[in-house]
Amino acid sequence: MKTTRANRAVRTPGGLSLRLDVRALTVVVLLLAAALAASVVLIGTGDFPIPAGDVLKTLVGDGNPGQEFIVNELRLPRVLVGLLVGASLGLGGALFQSISRNPLGSPDVLGLGQGATAGALVMIVVFSGSANQVAVGALIGGLVTGMAIYLLAWKRGVHGYRLVLVGIGVSAIMTAVNGYLLTKSDIVDAARAVVWMTGSLGGRDWAQVWPLLALCAVLVPLVLAGARGLRMMEMGDDVSYALGVRAERVRLLLMVAAVLFTAAATAAAGPVSFVALTAPQLARRLTRSPGPNLLPSLCMGAALLVTADWASQRAFGADQLPVGVVTGVLGGVYLLWLLVTERRAGRI
Repeated sequence: MKTTRANRAVRTPGGLSLRLDVRALTVVVLLLAAALAASVVLIGTGDFPIPAGDVLKTLVGDGNPGQEFIVNELRLPRVLVGLLVGASLGLGGALFQSISRNPLGSPDVLGLGQGATAGALVMIVVFSGSANQVAVGALIGGLVTGMAIYLLAWKRGVHGYRLVLVGIGVSAIMTAVNGYLLTKSDIVDAARAVVWMTGSLGGRDWAQVWPLLALCAVLVPLVLAGARGLRMMEMGDDVSYALGVRAERVRLLLMVAAVLFTAAATAAAGPVSFVALTAPQLARRLTRSPGPNLLPSLCMGAALLVTADWASQRAFGADQLPVGVVTGVLGGVYLLWLLVTERRAGRI
């Protein structure tokens, strides 16, 4: 295998030859460092500011009792939820965009966020459910919506543009359902629903961390293991079958994983907009590498969300502006730019 500055051939002890993308690996390391640095700064940001050095001391057990309570009980769970939600949305978005072979193939466009929101609103408006019940409702709503999109888009397989078009239609329907549920709710439930629909990391604790962490611990290795099949599928189903990849089976399994990532992230933090759309695109532009770029997208999503949360707190104060507003504004601008770029390229 030819060795270049961007790609190197690495031979394992078992005699296997692996291609190592040096630039992509460098991007992953830098994004991880940026996400961790932003997390430390975010933990120290709030009504009671804590210097970054003291945050690090507290995390290793050398802080005073007051700092340990603020860091470990109040702020660390929020930051961990932000990292996990961002990583889940980034990875879920990369999977959908790779499966659909379309940069617009994002959970935000396909209606999964709206479906999860509908499930949460049913629990809030109809059943006046607790926070845990709302999270379960969002998870079920996302899964049911994802199943409906797949079945409606199926016609001897799932074509990328058909998947996107069906998703846009489902998104419009679910948005109408959500509006109806809000109009039928009383003022207290409506206010509670609107706060949840904005997408926020405020008030998150360890109860949201552990389920999302367990899901990521199980699904992330399985998805990364399927990266080769996903890369083959981007060349077309015929090529994939010729190379021994069962395209439709791999597509279904990875779509289920992507729906689970998106629904679980929405259940934990509400519908945080556009992270799933922008993270894979930004990761691909940094790595300049073809293929799904799953690991860079995961790291980019985590870095984006915690940085956006820090920016909102820094500019407007603690919990004054939900992170979903910041990502929505930035993501909306990016979406407009992406649409213009795709139109100029003649792809839409």
